[in-house]
Amino acid sequence: MWELLNVIGTIAFALSGVLVAMEERYDLMGVYILGFITAFGGGAVRNLLIGVPVAELWDQGALFTVAFVVMTIAFVFPRIVRWTLLRRGVFFDAIGLGAFSVQGALYAYSMGHPLSACIAAAALTGTGGGMIRDMLAGRKPLFLQKEIYIAWTLLPGITVGLGWLTGPVELLAVVALVVALRLCSVYYGWRLPNRSI
Repeated sequence: MWELLNVIGTIAFALSGVLVAMEERYDLMGVYILGFITAFGGGAVRNLLIGVPVAELWDQGALFTVAFVVMTIAFVFPRIVRWTLLRRGVFFDAIGLGAFSVQGALYAYSMGHPLSACIAAAALTGTGGGMIRDMLAGRKPLFLQKEIYIAWTLLPGITVGLGWLTGPVELLAVVALVVALRLCSVYYGWRLPNRSI
């Protein structure tokens, strides 16, 4: 289950990074850099937070290869990436958000960390890569947009952190729920309450 979520999240966020890079008209190296940062940035931030050496990211050679192949195919055949259902790569980003938020919560839970760490790991793993991507591309980060974004990571953070949902089918259902809620929040314009002074 851990590896499946890793692969799903890596592919989705790599494609999300490629889409943003191509929208900004970056060259091939820019596409690779933005794609890799989007796919692996959240895991690096999470590792820093929960005390795992960042160097462990380099043990994921197979995932780096998967990301490289996916980004190359997307660059050569850009029409594949343009199919996003929604504007600006929200579709790929929603899949990455769902897969990586569950994976982050599961990682912290498996290490015996408390609920607060599971929630933080879910949020940072799910949004960290996209946040770095948007900052490098000179865009307002998605998690600061008006539509609900980072709040959806509370679902896996709480349910996994409390040990309620840990089976493969249950975890995939949580991923699907986060993806669906994120897409609905963009499509229907759902927003959290705000206040101005």
